[in-house]
Order: sequence, then C-alpha cells, then structure tokens
Amino acid sequence: MSVLVKSLLGGAVAGSLLMGATAVADEIAAGHVYDLGRPATPEEIAGWDVDVMPDGTGAAMGQGTAAEGEEIYMVQCAYCHGEFGEGLERYPVLFGGEDTLASGNPVKTPGSYWPYASTLYDYIYRAMPFGQAQLMTPDQVYALTAYLLYINFVIDDEDFVLSNENIGDIEMPNREGFIADSRPDAQPAEVCMSACDVPTTVVGRAAIIDVTPDNADDAPAIVLE
Repeated sequence: MSVLVKSLLGGAVAGSLLMGATAVADEIAAGHVYDLGRPATPEEIAGWDVDVMPDGTGAAMGQGTAAEGEEIYMVQCAYCHGEFGEGLERYPVLFGGEDTLASGNPVKTPGSYWPYASTLYDYIYRAMPFGQAQLMTPDQVYALTAYLLYINFVIDDEDFVLSNENIGDIEMPNREGFIADSRPDAQPAEVCMSACDVPTTVVGRAAIIDVTPDNADDAPAIVLE
C-alpha cells in the first residue's frame, strides 16, 4: 500500500472518530449524572483545608515556644537555611534584613518582609521541610515559628507561648508595607481587545542601579581570544 493511500485512509478514520465524538457530545444532557467518583469525606477535605488567614482563622490547635523551636530548627531547617538563618547556597535567608527593603539589595526575611506571623506558620506547615511537606505536627510548627520570630526580634521572650489563639495578634515590623490590590479577581463581563481607554496610574518605577551603560563608549570592551 502506497504512502499516499495510507495517509488518505488515516485521515478518513480520524475524521470519522472526530465526527462520532462530536455527535456523542451533542447528545450529553447538561446536569446528567454519570456515576463517576464520589463525594469527598470530611476527613479528606480536612487534609487539604489547612490554609490560615492573616488574622489566624483556620490555624490548627497547638502551641510552642522559641526555646522548643530551636532544636526543631537545627534538625529540620539548618541543613538548607544555616544554623543561624543565614541561608546556605541559594536557600532563603531567615534572619536579619532590617531596613534593606528600600535598598538595591533587599533581604526578605520573616523579620524584615513577612507581614503576618500566621502566614509564616501557614507556609511552614503546608510546604516545609523541603521535600517532606507536612512532616511536622502543629505544635512543632508553632515552636519553629516562634523561634524564627525570636531570632528576628519580633518576640523577645524565648518562653513566650505561640498558639492558634494568638498567632493572628503578633505585630510584624512590615505589616503596613504592603499595598492592597483593588483589582477584581475575575475578568469583567466585557473584555476590551482593541483601542481600549483604560485609566492608568503609575504607582512606582524601577530603581536605577547603573547596570547598563548610558552609551556605547562606556560599555566594556569584549576581547576574543
């Protein structure tokens, strides 16, 4: 059989299958029950419903102190983030960074950047340790969160008990450093695709850090060996 005949036959079969699938789709009634799957159980939903709101709503019951969290940090976190939170290799720094956010080299740590302690707890509980997410219990995560707050001078007592009852009350240094996004979460009913008259306000500009030369004379010479 020639290549041309095979191609024609293949196209005819594909076309027939496509037409058949279209006909079946046209016959499917909206809202029809196909007896596939089952409702999720409350236990299954609870396993995924672990996010915590800024005010602490949704935080799991538990508590811990910075004194307890130090040992947990050394076992679960220091391998990547360093014994002092300095960040090893390319892993994030977890200590310091005060007054650097407006500089050309901002250091974003729980103490300098994160707006809510509850968000710190939420992220650690859901995503850490790296590669073994949700390995730790709520008590361990509260203790670890308290330790990170302690080494960043957010709390000054290593025996302060951080819990689901007060995690939303912790005042973080950069709480007021974020701008609320007033844009809607969904697309408008009518989307403009051309010649759109959309009001625009410039709220910030990129910092000039003198990386690119102003003219060709200032550019470094390229030497080919």
